[in-house]
Amino acid sequence: MTDSGVVIAGRYRLADRAGEGAMGAVWRARDERLGRVVAVKQLGTADPRAMREARVAARLRHPHAVTVHDVVDSRDGTYLIMEFVPSSLSALLRGGRTLPPARVARLGAQVASALAAAHELGIVHRDVTPGNILLGAGEQAKIADFGISRAPGEATVTAAGFIAGTPAYLAPEVAGGAQATPASDVFSLGATLYAALEGKPPYGKERSTLAMLMRIVGGEIDPPRRSGPLTGILLRMLSRNPADRPAMAQVHAELSADRRPAPVVVPPVRRSRLRTGVVSGFAAATLAGAGALVGYAAGGEEVVGTVHTAAPSACDARLEVTNSWPGGYEGVVTVRNLDAAPLKGWTVRWSQPDGHNINNLWHGELSQDGDTVTVTSEDWNAVVVADGSANFGLIAGVLNDNPVLPAVTCEA
Repeated sequence: MTDSGVVIAGRYRLADRAGEGAMGAVWRARDERLGRVVAVKQLGTADPRAMREARVAARLRHPHAVTVHDVVDSRDGTYLIMEFVPSSLSALLRGGRTLPPARVARLGAQVASALAAAHELGIVHRDVTPGNILLGAGEQAKIADFGISRAPGEATVTAAGFIAGTPAYLAPEVAGGAQATPASDVFSLGATLYAALEGKPPYGKERSTLAMLMRIVGGEIDPPRRSGPLTGILLRMLSRNPADRPAMAQVHAELSADRRPAPVVVPPVRRSRLRTGVVSGFAAATLAGAGALVGYAAGGEEVVGTVHTAAPSACDARLEVTNSWPGGYEGVVTVRNLDAAPLKGWTVRWSQPDGHNINNLWHGELSQDGDTVTVTSEDWNAVVVADGSANFGLIAGVLNDNPVLPAVTCEA
């Protein structure tokens, strides 16, 4: 029996149980020959998956993939000796905890880089989940557990008709019985990032594996509400059609991008279609003026109109729709300093159109009184130099067919 203090293969002394892998218990241990801490995964006797994982790991040497050092046999079974990584994304998300988009993007980019390298080698992981994303010093993410992966030259280790992987994170085509592909890994990573942002997998939680598989095959995910600037790439990763998903290398590139909204130069009013709606507004308490509105159409039709606002004060504000989907949109509000002196704090207000609601907001402090939404600057973006700008982003839900965007105004 494997227990604390037991020495495996005359070399690896088990310390304590660190968790459960897809194939067996994982122990923290000490390599007494090299004097280092390692992870020891206990498998069944002569388990072919240990050699399979070791061979896959030998092909994939990547800083964001867990290193496998050795495979050893003893009378109690087969053991996989691996790099020890102390925590996991699953542990970080325990209890429904969620993470901010920037942190999720950073972790996702690291994992995507390793999976992109695996896909280049023809290796499909097939079980990308929060439990298989390990977190080391400085929150360096590493993908683990290639034991059920599919690689060129390696025979399958699952029986015919058996669906490999964790049900809640399976791609719809895999849940329906199709073979896993690199696009399936993209979906599973998207589902993992969704869980980190929303506190649950895209299709929720079911105790019954069969019920979960049926929900995945036949259902649609709820659009994410806390994904902020990650919404676009996340929804593409979670496309039901594998052909509509980006390649893992593209996922890595997009998650690695600097997602801070760039300053926007206000152009002349133009007609706009879905995904490019713009609203500009100017505010001063007692001066009359006009601003222009180009609306967002949930159904994709053009909406062009005007809305009266106040004349310019020390700042103006502009709302631009950067992404949209049925029932919601993502937008960026740019605050521009019109004064010759720096702004020392700003406030943006608007009246929320009927059926619209704010699901998430970043880079600003949000308050709401009835239909009136107020966003004030945070400390780090409160000061705006002359002719400079600051930005904040938002996710809004549209609960009816009202396509009109709010007219935003700025006060400083």
